[in-house]
Amino acid sequence: MGIKKPHSIPFKQMPEAAETLMALMHAQGEVARLSEREQLFSSLLVSVNAVLWAFDWETQQMIYVSPAYERIFGRSAGLLLADYNEWRDSIYPDDLDYAERTLAEVLEKGSVVDREYRIIRADGQVRWISDKCFVNQQVDASKVIVVGIAEDITEKKHLEGELQRLATTDVLTQSSNRRHFFECAHREFEQARLDGTPMGFLLLDIDDFKIINDSYGHPAGDQVLQRIAESGKGALRRGDLFGRIGGEEFAAVFPGCAPEMAKQIAERLQREIQRLSFNHNGKQYGVTVSQGLTNLSPEDEMLDALFSRADTAMYQAKRQGKNQIVLA
Repeated sequence: MGIKKPHSIPFKQMPEAAETLMALMHAQGEVARLSEREQLFSSLLVSVNAVLWAFDWETQQMIYVSPAYERIFGRSAGLLLADYNEWRDSIYPDDLDYAERTLAEVLEKGSVVDREYRIIRADGQVRWISDKCFVNQQVDASKVIVVGIAEDITEKKHLEGELQRLATTDVLTQSSNRRHFFECAHREFEQARLDGTPMGFLLLDIDDFKIINDSYGHPAGDQVLQRIAESGKGALRRGDLFGRIGGEEFAAVFPGCAPEMAKQIAERLQREIQRLSFNHNGKQYGVTVSQGLTNLSPEDEMLDALFSRADTAMYQAKRQGKNQIVLA
């Protein structure tokens, strides 16, 4: 029995076999590199704290949503991909019309980058979302695919709100500060002149406030200011303006308020303040205020005219014995 020789590839076929082997090795390398890139891409998507999404406009189907969706929206990505109404259901009801309208605008504009609306997570939390969207130009022209990125901007919104509050609010009394009060008062004045509607303007000054500070200390004076601001909020109507415009002086605007009604509001405020009672080391005391009230007239071209008349009337109330309202 002879020894069998191992099977050998004919010499002329060796280059072809080598090429095949090299091609196979190259393909395996490409698969490995693609797998690595895919893993890297997946890792990046998981780490990005924003929702990447893609929406087929024709079928009204969400065709992709990144992992951050479940973290930010607190809802199932699977349910969203199965039913686009999941997105609609997550929008805060007051913002739904805006969110849908601005999404549709992307078809005309190509992109919408200033969308901000609220969502309600499955756990009931209300969050603010900044959602930028674009028409994807890379796909088949017969398809309209809208892609976007949604970020949670709740903390930013809270900070903006706090900065706005600090800019417009008197820190001690939590009523409007002088600048904000007069900005709003000017708007109401111009609107009343435009519409031909009535408007009342009131100035109020605490009587003998310096004596309160000197006798009981500045903390006692601060408490008086805070309680009077609370009385103002309680006595005025919804839509009226009330603010601390300096020291112990407050002002109010009554939009759409006829003179007789404005007088009734001022009298109600006077009574509320007269009922206030304060205690310092067992000693009870109260406070009074002097008020000057005026109303918009056809001759008034600037808010300053009302302010001047109310100021004159208020100091007249001081001279006449305090604790009263003078009409001008």
